[in-house]
Amino acid sequence: MSEIAEKKAPAEYTADSIQVLEGLEAVRKRPSMYIGDTGVKGLHHLVWEVVDNSIDEALAGHCDRIEVAINENNSVTVRDNGRGIPVDFHAKEGRSALEVVMTVLHAGGKFDKDSYKVSGGLHGVGVSCVNALSTDLKVTVRRKGHIYEQDYKIGVPQYAVREIGDTDEHGTQVDFLPDDSIFTETVYKYDTIATRLRELSYLNKGIRITLMDRREQNADNTGFRYEEFYSVGGLSEFVQYLDSARTVLMPLPIHVVSEKGGTPVEVALQYNSDYQEHIYSYVNNINTIEGGTHVAGFRAALTRTLKNYADKSGKLERAKVEISGEDFREGLTAVISVKVQEPQFEGQTKTKLGNSDVSGAVNTVVGEILQQYLEENPREAGIIVEKVILAAKARIAARKAREMVQRKTVLGSTSLPGKLADCSESDPEICELYLVEGDSAGGTAKQGRNRAFQAILPLRGKILNVEKAQEHRILENEEIRNMITALGVTFGTPADPEKGIEADAKGLNLAKLRYHKVIIMTDADVDGSHIRTLILTFFFRYMRALVDSGYIYIAQPPFYLVKRGKEERYCWTEEERQRAQEELGRGKPETVNVQRYKGLGEMNAEQLWQTTMQPETRSLKQVNVDSAVEADHLFSMLMGDEVAPRREFIEQNAKYAKLDV
Repeated sequence: MSEIAEKKAPAEYTADSIQVLEGLEAVRKRPSMYIGDTGVKGLHHLVWEVVDNSIDEALAGHCDRIEVAINENNSVTVRDNGRGIPVDFHAKEGRSALEVVMTVLHAGGKFDKDSYKVSGGLHGVGVSCVNALSTDLKVTVRRKGHIYEQDYKIGVPQYAVREIGDTDEHGTQVDFLPDDSIFTETVYKYDTIATRLRELSYLNKGIRITLMDRREQNADNTGFRYEEFYSVGGLSEFVQYLDSARTVLMPLPIHVVSEKGGTPVEVALQYNSDYQEHIYSYVNNINTIEGGTHVAGFRAALTRTLKNYADKSGKLERAKVEISGEDFREGLTAVISVKVQEPQFEGQTKTKLGNSDVSGAVNTVVGEILQQYLEENPREAGIIVEKVILAAKARIAARKAREMVQRKTVLGSTSLPGKLADCSESDPEICELYLVEGDSAGGTAKQGRNRAFQAILPLRGKILNVEKAQEHRILENEEIRNMITALGVTFGTPADPEKGIEADAKGLNLAKLRYHKVIIMTDADVDGSHIRTLILTFFFRYMRALVDSGYIYIAQPPFYLVKRGKEERYCWTEEERQRAQEELGRGKPETVNVQRYKGLGEMNAEQLWQTTMQPETRSLKQVNVDSAVEADHLFSMLMGDEVAPRREFIEQNAKYAKLDV
């Protein structure tokens, strides 16, 4: 029978072809539409959805305690002391209101302004999505003197809501186990959840939030790993936490708590000796990573008020330097939080606030408080103005340094760094750039690479720590200039959407980026780890768009070569090494030769290609940012001037360190 005859005729497109997904089927069919993805982020998004319901109860004034627990089987428990989800009969649906909330999309109290004035979850799909994507979920409600419960499997109720006892407590408890047939990753990360809960405690002062991990013992082995998050000062404490690894220029942050036009506004800001701008904004506890009208209002107030004060002081005239808006934000750490009844989001990730009235509200309240602060604190005001003048001078120097770099890039000429061994392909989507530690390993990599799509740029020694340097000093560093030139990116290019020019806050333009895989390849020792961290700090601070686009990777060279006779096996972990010794040694591991690779230079070109550079066999780690706030804090702590926070971090995390002595 011919191949053509075997093919089935295409089915006719009729009314029978139209599928109507009932209940929560749509969520299971297309989970990414509702929770973003089915990887690690989507997995943790389930926790955010349940916790956000409890936070909304707190915003409504009915809850002051939220307990989160990661259980031994990777299920999660979230309990609050709010009002409890209503359990009475829902006339329209013909069943308990609790079951309606748990099984019907776009059902909930968030649409009723009498029940919730503001809410992070405005679409009513949160907890029902969690239910649909969990193999098992149980809701326990304590309400009006009674305890009620209902169990679900893959979103399907196993019985009607039932009363199981009496109580004088109130609140809702949700226990859920994510469906491993939906999620590619089902192991919850303690640090990821702790970061978000800490953030929520600052954004909602007075709420006590706890986190327990029943999978792990605490440092003293006296119980489970546990943390409590509670803030009295709100955003003021948030800014102090963010600046805990920086040298601050003010005794306390400026804290604004006010309301304008029915919009509650809370802002905290503080200047430090850093050279970066750190502004984080939230709307109804949602991190608006793309900013929006509330950020625009804040920046306008900051620039206007400080400019007026600086002009009156006469310091700008004496300094003979032209000030721009960005100068007022160098070394600034600020958190902006607004509560909006009907937020309108826009932008690529739907995390940019578009409500025009919010800009005026933030502008007014910040301007009033800031002006009052400057008048009442002349010493701090003078320090801020001096900081602004220094920033303006550094900006001018940085512009000259950028112009020098740009003249050496592909925009100005065809010259590339002399050390760069480029690839023959020109399509950036298939091209890779390896940033290799040292000329020796760089030479080996050049010999072992695939010249068609793999480029090699050796880096000499340790690059400049950008966390402690001004921009013009950074751009004068030869190794950093070589990276910028090789990548083909430009700095200082203002965004112009009409001309198709896209740039980030630092003017970074990726229009002529030459590689969509930038792979950091360093030795598997302390110096290699330090070099990798220095490079990552540079990318995070000055080329954040590369990180956010998923273009940055870390190569994973093997730690061991286990060999017996002609049999050999490369191992990346201690467990793999032990297993390889047992298997190759046939139960006699002492008969097997084990070579520990401490540097890339210990491998020849063929070995480096086979283990670390060949796409079919290599292992790469993609660098991404789960929380910009926590990443910011971590880089400042590890790479900044303050020693005490770094020592504390090392002491707390020493048990996770891998020593090779």
